[in-house]
Amino acid sequence: MEPTTLERYEGLIGHLRSLVGSEEFMERHRQKAKDFSRKRCLTFETVVLFLINMVKRALQDELDEYFRALRPGQPVAERVVSKSAFSQARKKLKYSAFMELNEAQLAYFYEHFESQRWHGWRLLAIDGSLADVPDTPELRKHFGVWGSRHGHGSAKGRLSQLFDVLNQVTLEATIQPKNRGERDLAATHLAQLGSGDLLLLDRGYPAFWLFAAIIKQNAHFCARLEVNKWKIAQRFIKSGALEQRVTLFPSSKARRDCRERGLPLEPLTLRLIRVDLPDNEIEVLISSLLDPSHFTYPEFKELYFQRWPVEEDYKVIKSRLQVENWSGRSVAAVYQDFYATIFTKNLAAIVAQPAQQCLAHQTSTRKHPYQINMTNLISKLKDTLLHLFRDLDLPPLFQALWHQMLRTIEPVRPNRSFPRKKPVKRKRFPMNYKSTR
Repeated sequence: MEPTTLERYEGLIGHLRSLVGSEEFMERHRQKAKDFSRKRCLTFETVVLFLINMVKRALQDELDEYFRALRPGQPVAERVVSKSAFSQARKKLKYSAFMELNEAQLAYFYEHFESQRWHGWRLLAIDGSLADVPDTPELRKHFGVWGSRHGHGSAKGRLSQLFDVLNQVTLEATIQPKNRGERDLAATHLAQLGSGDLLLLDRGYPAFWLFAAIIKQNAHFCARLEVNKWKIAQRFIKSGALEQRVTLFPSSKARRDCRERGLPLEPLTLRLIRVDLPDNEIEVLISSLLDPSHFTYPEFKELYFQRWPVEEDYKVIKSRLQVENWSGRSVAAVYQDFYATIFTKNLAAIVAQPAQQCLAHQTSTRKHPYQINMTNLISKLKDTLLHLFRDLDLPPLFQALWHQMLRTIEPVRPNRSFPRKKPVKRKRFPMNYKSTR
């Protein structure tokens, strides 16, 4: 590991440590002024660190192991605090603490690390998903119920995130009631966009008002159109052209949407690109990147394919980090778990980024490119996170993580395609049947 990389790691953790340990941070993110004022085992900092440490097993077991991890040499985990005491302590914590921590680590990452770009652009994508939440009356009322027409249904929340596809970090994420539409949630992310950003959108998102909102932020976009819903795309396909500059006029509904959001109503000059897929399907992309000399036609198929990591990231969130394996049954617990998960996932991605660049250099002469095994890294970060935030001597920890990352790698084989398997019954995470360590 190069000294500059170690300096960046230490600087990042030092920045987060000082934030978590500051009185001002605690005052912003505790429910009442008197909360966490007494000197007890479950301090503000302890509750925050416990929740970012990927709580997935039985709560009492996790608590016992948490305190054992902080006491090297203790052979058997002892009871320090009860799960009831923790449940009371977490009620004093606002989930906004994890949102601010995530913002702080991202700001440090973009300022001090060598972030990846596409032709100088920060390449972003928005995507949504659904997540199971504990099926309690409180959560059914708050998040809504899915599938109730066919029976009892189950409580679900809607997820949405703005994702940096090249650096594998989530700039902003949210969990909301399922009746919030994906396009509506996408609009909440647009405040994060700026003049150096290029946003990739799947075919469920395009709308005149959303395009106008992105352009208002001085950002650019490339989106896939649903051909059967866009007449401009149907006419373009019939023309046989590979690309075409078009003027998009707002419909009466689009005008209402723009007025409600304070957006301009002027027609948009955009570019259509035809992409022929292997299954004989025709894909139509629409983009605000108009200059064909800077952004050539062959680059667009590759460009749109770059959004795939945001789809894969939901696998990490749901399968690797088990976001649906909630540590509590209240609305507050769901929000805490979700935003703590996003923070931890991003921290893992930031730690992996310099190692991935080193790996790319080391394997440049091999048949396939290689990537860090993120599942292994996430596993290694369990409990190691506590030492990163508590220990004074950080270099040995980062050296050990670096060694593990460069030892546990996987080849990347592009352009592979497999038939979709028949869906199987999803694995659930019952609150009363948590796994052991």
